[in-house]
Amino acid sequence: MIATIVNVVLVLLGSILGLVFKNRISSRFSATLTSALGLCVMGIGVTSMIGTNDTLCVIVCMVAGTLLGEALRIEDRLEGIGDVLRRRLLRQGGSSRFVEGFVNATVLFCVGAMAINGSMEAGMNQNYDILISKGVIDGVTSITFAAAMGIGVAFSVVPLFLYQGGLTLIFSVVGQAMDPLVVTEMSAVGGTIIVGIALNMLGLPKEKIRVGNMLPAIFLPLGYLPLAGWLGGLAG
Repeated sequence: MIATIVNVVLVLLGSILGLVFKNRISSRFSATLTSALGLCVMGIGVTSMIGTNDTLCVIVCMVAGTLLGEALRIEDRLEGIGDVLRRRLLRQGGSSRFVEGFVNATVLFCVGAMAINGSMEAGMNQNYDILISKGVIDGVTSITFAAAMGIGVAFSVVPLFLYQGGLTLIFSVVGQAMDPLVVTEMSAVGGTIIVGIALNMLGLPKEKIRVGNMLPAIFLPLGYLPLAGWLGGLAG
């Protein structure tokens, strides 16, 4: 929960700065910071990725998981959830800038691969790097959001805390019963997906990488490693 609390505090600080320095924040400033953070996220992803003890496991799980995610259109569904929330809450709140800021910030901070990967790492491995990095990104984003949409952005920390903190607690309980080798490979697959997020932040792909469709890959080592061990026993 520590990393989620840090995330919440950074969003609050960013919102305050956005309200105080409204109309004084340049797009160039935001773009440069995003690039710098993208490089940091890249480093975190690579560190987790190279921690694998079974490269074939990462490759197979990434391929199979991405195919599954594409078939299920997870990225489109995540975006659809965000759109539904925006339409319903904004309709109920009329043209309120408070509601607009709250909804847009909540969707951005909660719906995404980094929140799930980071919560998994924090819960299973007590590794807070991803969530803290996400917190810095969210904090920078909240500056520009609050400057444009007002104090509603700050109140997005409530669903953020409940959602991200809840995921962290769930993964911490589940992780206690898992084979450490499985946890290592799940982290390696998650790190590979984080690299995709970093590439998107840096604007390197011509077409944005649909990292949401890769999320099923994180959980496939749960089946891959026992299956590989069983097949290896038959061959041996």
